[in-house]
Amino acid sequence: MSRTPPADYSDLSALVVNCTLKPSPADSHTDLLLQVPVGIWEEQGVAVETVRAVDLDLAPGVQPDMTEHGADRDDWPALYEKVQAADILVIGTPIWLGERSSVCSRLIERLYAMSGMLNEQGQYVYYGKVGGCIVTGNEDGIKHVAQGVLYGLQHLGYTVPPQADAGWIGEAGPGPSYGDEREDGSRAGLDNDFTKRNTTFMAWNLLHLARLLKDAGGVPAYGNQKSAWSDGARSGFENPEYR
Repeated sequence: MSRTPPADYSDLSALVVNCTLKPSPADSHTDLLLQVPVGIWEEQGVAVETVRAVDLDLAPGVQPDMTEHGADRDDWPALYEKVQAADILVIGTPIWLGERSSVCSRLIERLYAMSGMLNEQGQYVYYGKVGGCIVTGNEDGIKHVAQGVLYGLQHLGYTVPPQADAGWIGEAGPGPSYGDEREDGSRAGLDNDFTKRNTTFMAWNLLHLARLLKDAGGVPAYGNQKSAWSDGARSGFENPEYR
């Protein structure tokens, strides 16, 4: 980048959740591509934390703490604290059989577990945060996977900026995944201009929108407060906010 960025982003924080099926410390192709936005953000002073979801015991279910519903262990409450502390959430997932990973689906289900909670302004708890996704694989499906992940995030209250997804896939069928070494010594995908461009656009658009939302104090709390709706707006739309 030859120009100076338009704002200071050093007070922002980002959480990157890699939904690979490979437990640490195994190499993850998804993690390799996630390092592109991570590198951009860290250069701007953003506090970034990366978590590999498969390393955690995220119990199945859509309650805030599944140990209260029969699970022996649930690491979601601790991960949720990281989610809540972050201005930006990026979910990375590989493609399997044309779909996001099972780990990614589990993560979105657990995000949904908090959908009944509200922020200080009476909005749903994820309002004021931005979300995006990174997808990798060696079969078709980047846009299909991204639309499901991004739909889930915005439905829960995240704000999704323009071009908030990026990814890389190789040729259809068995073959190298992102970052794998080819016979000529090069590494698959690292020289792909389309992937580099879209990943960079995603990283900056997430930063810009997070900056705008933080400076504005989040999404304006008018016409979208669950608390105001439950105080009488349901019956004939008495509350002027909903007219």
